[in-house]
Amino acid sequence: MKTASKNLAFKFERTIQAPPATVYNAWLNPKLPGNPWNMADKLLLNPEVDGFFYWLVDGIAHYGRFTDVKPAARIRHTWVSPNTLGKESIITISFRKKGAGTLMTLVHSDLPDTKEARSHEKGWNYFLDLFPKQFGS
Repeated sequence: MKTASKNLAFKFERTIQAPPATVYNAWLNPKLPGNPWNMADKLLLNPEVDGFFYWLVDGIAHYGRFTDVKPAARIRHTWVSPNTLGKESIITISFRKKGAGTLMTLVHSDLPDTKEARSHEKGWNYFLDLFPKQFGS
């Protein structure tokens, strides 16, 4: 098996017509459609520093540990899945006031440079195109 020698990072930005605290809380609420947690077949979610998550979708397990949680401002956690080759990658989501709304930025970094890891670009775009619809954005 060939080992990836460099890492990838993907950055996504969306402007959402709601205040940062509202967007932050909605992103972490698995009952609201549009965020990844909502589509889980099985979910364990503890969004506090050193809290873990386990997200099972279509038989594929994803899991990680929250490393930074600042309400209405930032969430950072590790992300492990078969498409990261079982290695930790990092997801950082920031919520910044932009006019009457929020600039939401998601960065997925430390991904191996593989076709499988590149699939995260499509996955995050899917959620980040769907999520703002909850706010009429």
